[in-house]
Amino acid sequence: MSDETETGGDDGAEEVPAEVRERIESDPFCEKLGIELVDLGPGTATLELTVTEDMLNFHGTPHGGAVYSLADAAFAAASNSHGTTAVALETNMSYLDAVDVGDTLRAEARETHMAGRTAEYQIPVTDDGDRVATFRGRVYRFVD
Repeated sequence: MSDETETGGDDGAEEVPAEVRERIESDPFCEKLGIELVDLGPGTATLELTVTEDMLNFHGTPHGGAVYSLADAAFAAASNSHGTTAVALETNMSYLDAVDVGDTLRAEARETHMAGRTAEYQIPVTDDGDRVATFRGRVYRFVD
């Protein structure tokens, strides 16, 4: 059997270890920004962030870094959900639409490819169901 798999979420065969879930839920940076974990499964994570006035940039619009941080947190949660430490190798973000103060953004991370020590994730960020950004990332996994 090959260790290369095409994945897309929970097939019921694996659960997120309790200690991993607790570590992800207690992320201090997410707590500071108000990012909340909504759902966590093997290779998947859904997080939300309500945009506040203290996230505005000098143009008076929500800072792209806030949107990026939400997507990056979902990426980190999904990629570490298997209980194996995973760190980012590369990420990129495409901003598709502006958001406003008061909007609740949702980032849904999904593992799209895993092969040995690396894995790939795609994270659409939506506002009320409309995609406002797409984040893509690859991780290095510290497997034995």
